[in-house]
Amino acid sequence: MRIVRHKEIFAGRIFTLSQDEIAISGRRLEVECIRHPGGAAVVPILPDGTVVMIEQYRYAVESAIWEIPAGRLEPGESQCACALRELEEETGYQAGRIEKLADIYSAPAYCTEIISIFLATGLRAGHQLLEKDEFIRVVKLPMEEALTRVLTAGVSDAKTLAGLLMARNRLAETGYAGFVATRPEGEK
Repeated sequence: MRIVRHKEIFAGRIFTLSQDEIAISGRRLEVECIRHPGGAAVVPILPDGTVVMIEQYRYAVESAIWEIPAGRLEPGESQCACALRELEEETGYQAGRIEKLADIYSAPAYCTEIISIFLATGLRAGHQLLEKDEFIRVVKLPMEEALTRVLTAGVSDAKTLAGLLMARNRLAETGYAGFVATRPEGEK
């Protein structure tokens, strides 16, 4: 694949949008691409195994949705630093330990955004500092209830679902706070 022509058609504070022509497998295609700096998300776990989540109003979907804390990378910021910053800004907690679980694409068909997902433990109180466009309610739930709420919400947030499932598996592997993942009958 090679880029034959690149034309930026929009540059905003969060992303840019380009209209490109690419050559791939002997064909030329017109494609649109959202170029995003990437972000980080974090699954914060209290010492008893409870998940700290947020309920946040999202304009694009005209609804408040259940999410794990997350945000966009600032210029020169590492994914880990972004996760720690967003954890405190959105929930008021600081992490004693943070572990990377995975990198995921948010929408690879048309967007470059990669979200790094982390597990945060050893939480201690810090200071919540919401941005002017954030309307967030902090919610603490047992892991299985958090998963149930996300799965039964109709349309759910992909990074949250992926993060909760990966965190549940990691906690079960390590035996964190006596954590035992429950699985539906018949699932191995």
